Amino acid sequence: MSLTNIPTADQILRVPKAVIHDHLDGGLRPQTIIELAAEINYTLPTTDPVKLADWFEESCNSGSLERYLETFAHTVAVMQTRESIIRVARECALDLARDGVVYAEVRGAPELFTEQGLSLGDVIEATVEGYRLGEIDANAEGFTIRVESILCALRHLEQADLVARKVVEYRDRGVVGFDIAGPEDGFPPTNQQAAFDYLRQENAHFTIHAGEAYGLPSIWQAIQMCGAERLGHGVRIIDDIDFTGAEPKLGRLAQYVRDRRIPLELCPTSNLQTGAAKDYASHPIGILEKLRFRVTINTDNRLMSRTSMSYEMSESVRAFGWTFTDLQRVTINALKSAFIPYEERLKIIEEIVKPGYARISAE
Repeated sequence: MSLTNIPTADQILRVPKAVIHDHLDGGLRPQTIIELAAEINYTLPTTDPVKLADWFEESCNSGSLERYLETFAHTVAVMQTRESIIRVARECALDLARDGVVYAEVRGAPELFTEQGLSLGDVIEATVEGYRLGEIDANAEGFTIRVESILCALRHLEQADLVARKVVEYRDRGVVGFDIAGPEDGFPPTNQQAAFDYLRQENAHFTIHAGEAYGLPSIWQAIQMCGAERLGHGVRIIDDIDFTGAEPKLGRLAQYVRDRRIPLELCPTSNLQTGAAKDYASHPIGILEKLRFRVTINTDNRLMSRTSMSYEMSESVRAFGWTFTDLQRVTINALKSAFIPYEERLKIIEEIVKPGYARISAE
């Protein structure tokens, strides 16, 4: 049974997928934002769901990470109650499942949702409850999905140590890892060194947003100073590869990242919006996959980028000629890199992913 043929759009929708870089507050349904805003008398740019989706996408197409991040003010504003967080998380799980995702690690910064009195624990518990309800909803529709939570601290604020401790407290209750997010330039990951040292001592997993809007120093610090297991984006590792000769020549950092199989949580459409590449065909994911870095493909913020895993995969097929083999490889890469136990990763690969690709590619 060959996986070398080019998948159709319908086949891409149905193949099993894994996403390990998706933000909860970046994936709300426009209609949900409108309804939640109405409940609290919050003013939005528009109350038309189509126009609101347009507004988010257009606002994020500036080429600036800072302006991209500003759009989150609206989604965060409508996620300040237990009920709203549960709803958003529940819909997130169902939306991902409908897109063929069988495993997801969705991240969020709990400190953002405490403006009306919720504690960090309240936010975490509501988020996990929403994911579990969404898994049930998905199962009722004939889909299988597992959603786990990654807790983010914001690199420009002062909550990293506390959030890291919540990761350890809740790691057997729906939380699988830690991350820092927010503006890279001027806020190096070493600012949160104590949090990363604590997580390592507690044998807890963490990824770090690095190499998105800032360059190689951000990646180097994340790996060599902080001990990141994965790189959130990491797209700027391309800057350490020399393409002037007949064959690409990897610099020492790029070689280290590839040799150590450090996962790159690449999010192409999001990167286009923040200026990492001018179009999909020139996005580094194509060459990085050819050079056999541990590439994963992700959505980042489904609302802001008006994207989905199926869209990201379809664009990669169109831009790079990816086959079923390539799509399966990046899916397995994501599962190999997941923050759940090895035997649980292997079960998803052997029972869902490989059989799913074989069946769909043979149709």
